[in-house]
Amino acid sequence: MKHPEDGAREGAAFVRDHIIRVTERAFDDFAGSGADDAANRRMLGIGG
Repeated sequence: MKHPEDGAREGAAFVRDHIIRVTERAFDDFAGSGADDAANRRMLGIGG
């Protein structure tokens, strides 16, 4: 059975090596930018 201090040391190294930077913006920031219905229709090929 592994000693708790050994497990903690290994776990801390794993977290340190796999941590990622966090973005300053929310994932859905684009959603509040408004919609251009005519542009959306053109992109979908349904008029506009």
